[in-house]
Amino acid sequence: MPKKPRHTAASGPRLRVLLGASIAIGPGKAELLEAIGRSGSISAAAREMGMSYRRAWLLVEAVNAAFAEPVVATATGGSGGGGAQLTAFGNDVLQRYWRMEQCATEAVADQFAEFQALLRPIDIANVAGSTAPDTDKLAGKRTNIREPKEL
Repeated sequence: MPKKPRHTAASGPRLRVLLGASIAIGPGKAELLEAIGRSGSISAAAREMGMSYRRAWLLVEAVNAAFAEPVVATATGGSGGGGAQLTAFGNDVLQRYWRMEQCATEAVADQFAEFQALLRPIDIANVAGSTAPDTDKLAGKRTNIREPKEL
């Protein structure tokens, strides 16, 4: 089953919370956590999002390592099967993340509208599962910009 994104906007600001050089939580991890909460399974959540089980497991491990308490609790598989669920702490983290993202989006709405006018228009009908063209590939090289330059 293809990934079911929470947000359907073609473009826009997205919040990522950093812990050092790592992303503690961002939109992709938050969507994975929601899928785990719905399905009770990392495997089912991975299938829903169109990613491998290994990738989902590694993301869950990264999220759990980033926070003071576990965000996802897992049960080992076997004859009775395993499972995963958001902890109460994890549910709180997820709800706080979505509120912060909403506040951030509202705070930059005017500036983003001006900024968006500078972006190349995209044909949403021809973009399968992507929210923007891969400009790195269009340029024929990979870039890794870490910090914005002051104007």
